[in-house]
Amino acid sequence: MRKLKLIEMTTRVSPISKLSFLSFRLIPLSLVLVLLSSIAVSPWPSPAWSEQQTDKTMVKAVDTIGMTISDMDRSIDFYTNVLPFEKVSDVEVWGSEYEQLQGIFGIRMRVVRLKLGDQFIELTEYLTPKGRPVPIESRSNDKWFQHIAIVVNDMDNAYEHLRKHKVQHASTAPQRLPDWNKAAAGIKAFYFKDPDGHNLEIIYFPPGKGDPKWQVPPGKLFMGIDHTAIVVSDTAQSLKFYRDIMGTKVKGDSENYGTEQEHLNNVFGAHLQITGLRSPMGPGIEFLEYISPGDGRPIPVDERANDIMHWETTVVVDDIDDAVKQIREGDYKFVSSGVVEVPENKLGFRKGVLVRDPDGHVIRIVEK
Repeated sequence: MRKLKLIEMTTRVSPISKLSFLSFRLIPLSLVLVLLSSIAVSPWPSPAWSEQQTDKTMVKAVDTIGMTISDMDRSIDFYTNVLPFEKVSDVEVWGSEYEQLQGIFGIRMRVVRLKLGDQFIELTEYLTPKGRPVPIESRSNDKWFQHIAIVVNDMDNAYEHLRKHKVQHASTAPQRLPDWNKAAAGIKAFYFKDPDGHNLEIIYFPPGKGDPKWQVPPGKLFMGIDHTAIVVSDTAQSLKFYRDIMGTKVKGDSENYGTEQEHLNNVFGAHLQITGLRSPMGPGIEFLEYISPGDGRPIPVDERANDIMHWETTVVVDDIDDAVKQIREGDYKFVSSGVVEVPENKLGFRKGVLVRDPDGHVIRIVEK
């Protein structure tokens, strides 16, 4: 009797409960227990991104990907001549509103917006006060790492173009991701640096990979920006911010390792969990979690917007006050003193606020 009661209790919570109790009487008890244990315990933990996504969509678009630079004229020359970006706007701003927005007193900024394809980047030079340069010993697994991935239609020609302009290598050479990696097989990529040491990537998507918009007849060599990538310490924690609060959607993942990945990132033993997220419009946001090596350094606690290592990813929302309320409930750190109204829409939005994600990467939330 005791054995029968155990079986009956178990069937109430198990998927096997759909079977009749009578059928269990025809199966040896030892076999039943084996079946139940195999259903209850999976040998592989579910990835964090596999949790059911909500229908929430706070972020309507990833608008611009910005970085702080030290010499605007030099950077414009690089991004418009070495790379084919087009200048869209060039403004100089100062005042208390910008001090509150950026969290720095006494600032005067020159802000230039550039376009490639349908995507935008934003360069900011702090005329005052000047910040610190990117640490010379930076590696791709440091938490302050961020890059933009520029899509090319021919990796060999794009790499040759960059070599002619003597860009600084970050990868040893362009890498083709191996066929065993089903999610990324055939993708080619190469990391390099701009004049200030910001990491950039050129990426080629073979047929069947990447956004279908990159699968077009050959045209311009440099086509547009697919995503910005950030190093994160814990994918699950980052998803709580970007997916559960901000409402971006997970669109894919892969686990990358091997000699190709090591030479792409220029980190020996590089083994990454990569998770890609998208909003309804604009470039994607990609997580790079280093399973190994685990010696990547955190973003300094005193990092500020005028430091050259600083990046800002701008996202657009319909109601910035509601967005801030939800973020505050998650106990994330704000750079701005509060929501700031930008005079005369000089930066391309009416209201804005800067907040840090779990690793300290800065997101600029704007309402247009």
